Amino acid sequence: MIGRSDVEAAWRLIQPHVRRTPVLELPAGSFGVRAPLALKLESLQLSGSFKARGAFHKLLASKVPAAGIVAASGGNHGAAAAYAARALGHKAEIFVPTIASSAKVERLKSYSAVVHQIGAVYAEARAASEKRAAETGALMVPAYEDEVVFAGAGSVALEFAEQATFDTLLVAVGGGGLIAGCASAIGEGTRIVAVETEGTPTLYEALRAGRPVDVAISGIAADALGASLIGTPNFEVARRLVRESVLVSDEAVRKAQRALWDQLRVIAEPAGATGLAALMSGAYKRAAGERVATLICGANTDPGSVV
Repeated sequence: MIGRSDVEAAWRLIQPHVRRTPVLELPAGSFGVRAPLALKLESLQLSGSFKARGAFHKLLASKVPAAGIVAASGGNHGAAAAYAARALGHKAEIFVPTIASSAKVERLKSYSAVVHQIGAVYAEARAASEKRAAETGALMVPAYEDEVVFAGAGSVALEFAEQATFDTLLVAVGGGGLIAGCASAIGEGTRIVAVETEGTPTLYEALRAGRPVDVAISGIAADALGASLIGTPNFEVARRLVRESVLVSDEAVRKAQRALWDQLRVIAEPAGATGLAALMSGAYKRAAGERVATLICGANTDPGSVV
């Protein structure tokens, strides 16, 4: 199991290649939250989400063959892997399910990746990508079930902790890479809370069962949070370091997306607004005096779907 020192090492390696994204520290009452609130706009990261951190770390820490890289994704990880591959001079093939948004598919193509849309859900795209990597000898770049990837993702928590003071960090969960990285980085001293939609309760159900279990995936955030099974190493980190897991409705996510636009002129995809939705809806109930923070972790969506 990785720890803070591993995330710190990953951060040092990727810093020349990723953006230091801004933080907004908002007064009590913002978005209806009765406490000061810190938002980290990781939606402004290269390729439009936090995923660039893990993708760059995987490529920089690995020997990439002439065949390049292969990745499977709901869209954001694929975009990050394609972006990192192009930046570092490697070929990229990306497999996405048919539910991936057109905005994400176009982003992949803009990064010169070969894109394959296969399967109704992420698991089917992943199976196809693994077969392709075995055929070509390309480096497989997992979306989340890889400690190298989530050590890179966890760098966002170290950076956030330098920029703002908070007791609790709410983190959106799909396959568990982001929360495993954040928890590994700062979870010993900071309360880490997992947030998923009611249609994507992968970690929530795993924690209830005491082990990773398959769940049916649906709803507004299925393209980004649509892993049907939490990653095994990710779950082990979460079981030890995640203090609470909450679910939010699709309607709560829509309201958070709209509020981000109305109040800050910030576009967030559904997954990117999930943490804020938990605070606005009351799904997460903070203690008196608790300083809360969340990541706006992605912006790869059609702006017309928000505004």
